[in-house]
Amino acid sequence: MQKLALIVIFSSLLFSQTLNQVIRTALRHSPIIKQRKLEIKEAQLKKKKAVASKYGELDIVGSYTHYNIERTLAPLPPSAMKSPTPPTTTKDIYSIGLNYSVPLFTGFAQTREIEIANLARELSRAKLKITKEELIYNIKSLYTTILSLKELYRAQKNYTKALYSLKRKVALGVKYGKLPEIDLIKIDSEISASKVNEEMFKSNIEVTKATLSSIVGKEVRGVAPIRFRVKRPRYSVKRLYKEILKTQKVRIDEISIEKAKKGIKKAQALKYPQVALNAYGGKNFGKDINTDDWDSETIWQVGVNVKYTLSDFGKRDATIELAKVGKIKASLKKQQTLLELKKSLVKAVSDLKLNYNQYLGNLSSYRLSKKSKEIEEVRYESGVVDINDLLLARAKTQLARAKVIQSKYEYLKSRYLLDYVLERGEK
Repeated sequence: MQKLALIVIFSSLLFSQTLNQVIRTALRHSPIIKQRKLEIKEAQLKKKKAVASKYGELDIVGSYTHYNIERTLAPLPPSAMKSPTPPTTTKDIYSIGLNYSVPLFTGFAQTREIEIANLARELSRAKLKITKEELIYNIKSLYTTILSLKELYRAQKNYTKALYSLKRKVALGVKYGKLPEIDLIKIDSEISASKVNEEMFKSNIEVTKATLSSIVGKEVRGVAPIRFRVKRPRYSVKRLYKEILKTQKVRIDEISIEKAKKGIKKAQALKYPQVALNAYGGKNFGKDINTDDWDSETIWQVGVNVKYTLSDFGKRDATIELAKVGKIKASLKKQQTLLELKKSLVKAVSDLKLNYNQYLGNLSSYRLSKKSKEIEEVRYESGVVDINDLLLARAKTQLARAKVIQSKYEYLKSRYLLDYVLERGEK
């Protein structure tokens, strides 16, 4: 029997995963993490696109045009009038060439676009960090819940074993006429109730493991114990609030404000003249209507275009005002984020202190219940009390033990919650 128990324990340890292993697996396989990484790549590509737009476009262009009267393949210069050879004329002109266009001045709109793309990339990285923190906290919370349920399950099994041991002792008393047979029936009833609780804990463990596996993105077959001590929390909300200001949640709002500022400057660029360079080089082809021979002419040109909008009936002003409203909204969002984070910080610290005190209180109650149970056992054996008093004392002790286990792991969860608020989970 001992060998079998050792084999079971060894097998459970062999297939168990530590908390850090589960977290590493989740960071590799979680779809939401992969999605955030793709958003970073998307932001990098948008920046690349914005930078590339500064260098313009080089296009291959071609056309075919039919005219109602004949045309020359190229505009006639004054020198052509003096040439004895008449120029080629045709009604059908084919052309092919290269066209290059590049903006020379856009009111710094392109520069702002690149700056916004840089901020978007930083924003994506901050969102990835927050997503990782959320994922890690959820994993830690579920992992801790499983450990708590497993310990409760073991405690319940030990309670069932203790009831069987009591039943054997009472059975001897009944056999020799010292105890009433009704005591055995009451113990059997308590054993049945204890087994129901065992199954409940076992079922909850499987459900929680399945939930954890769905978050991780891979099956979690077992969990390994976490060694920790329940220590008095000594945290100052005022000191921890300074860490809040450095979190990625705040940084996201700061980036949004910066993006809004750049958006205003980009909108103001519409009030500047737009200057562009265009260059073309190619050939025109056609069949001379007089000689029926094909001929061609090389054509190239370079030009600078300037465009300045005198009036768009308030469109530019509305665009600028819209960008300014976006900046105000981003600033208000940051204020709201700071208030919510402070509330979360106060709650996390308060919960940690509360769970610590509850653990101490439950531990004290458990010790008293244990002593009370021992006294009731002696009194029952002496015939001073009946089986109801003894079973009640045992049930109270078991309940007190369960509260100690629960409060211990609730304390650990509170620590994890504080780490999540301060974005320390990945450290």
